[in-house]
Amino acid sequence: MKILKSIILLVFTLSLMQSCIVSERPDMAFFSNSEYDYKDAKFVSMNVPLFLAKPFIRKALREDHEDEEVIHLINKVSKIKVLTVENGNQLMLKDYANYLSDNDYEDWATIKHDGDKVNIRVKQTGETIKNMMITVNSDKELVFVDVKGNFTADDISRFINSVSDK
Repeated sequence: MKILKSIILLVFTLSLMQSCIVSERPDMAFFSNSEYDYKDAKFVSMNVPLFLAKPFIRKALREDHEDEEVIHLINKVSKIKVLTVENGNQLMLKDYANYLSDNDYEDWATIKHDGDKVNIRVKQTGETIKNMMITVNSDKELVFVDVKGNFTADDISRFINSVSDK
């Protein structure tokens, strides 16, 4: 799956950069709630320094013959946070989805591929989308990607269509 490959490529690229901030504590609002019982979940949180990562990501996407829609969308990204969760569960995922709904995120797409489920939710103000949350559910491992930028609905739709066609 191209989205999962892109996320893995992003994580790998970030691990090579020393300016990347990696933590074993969750760095997203829902997961920072200390009252929630996460049981045996293990977190790895990363903040991506985009000024360093964007050139590498664009080059890798071009080498993979990725659509220009994906590359165009990367140019509009201003900040990315990645959170991986080992031993996550469906209740955690459901509570997270409820949290996003309560905070005005709209469910835009769910893509299923080889047992993995990718969900894209956006927070829109007028015609502008400032925040996109991507959730990858792969059995016991969950990946949450918080993408901030300045997108249009057309940008996100073209991205979803280009990924769904593959």
